[in-house]
Amino acid sequence: MSRIKRWINMNNEEFNPDGSLKDEARQQMLSTGMSNEAITDYALSLKEEYDEWKHLDDTDPEPWPVYTAYDFFSEQEKREFNPDGSLKPEYVEYARQIGISESALEQLEWRKKNEVENYNAVSAGHAEQGINFGEERMKERIEDSRTYVQRRRQMEQDLRNFEPQESLPFDKNTSY
Repeated sequence: MSRIKRWINMNNEEFNPDGSLKDEARQQMLSTGMSNEAITDYALSLKEEYDEWKHLDDTDPEPWPVYTAYDFFSEQEKREFNPDGSLKPEYVEYARQIGISESALEQLEWRKKNEVENYNAVSAGHAEQGINFGEERMKERIEDSRTYVQRRRQMEQDLRNFEPQESLPFDKNTSY
């Protein structure tokens, strides 16, 4: 989506959607003892950030890969369910042959449809804020699949880049 949507979402209490400081925020800052010059400097610095993000959105938009709930189904779930969460007819036929009851199949389908609807609702809500929910979940899934050795190498690289040790994923008692 856009960087500017995220900026507006982060600063919507003090700033208007065009990047200007709200009058109420200015009055509140004045009431806490801030000078007009300090408020103006603050407003200008954030307006510059707003303009920079807007320019980046216009010239170099962020990629927005679209992931559906189906992308997060396991291989077995992909064999059993359609992308909308309904059971595939061939799986229903197979399940009946092995003795799975109709009510169990209905419950299974209801749960999966509910999961898909929830994913879509959360994804849409995040998109309004400028956050790609599917991409974040995919990154988490990829990160979770990394091995200990890969995470250790990344940690060593982070240490060489002077990342704070408390931000690293390993036990603080481990000697580096």
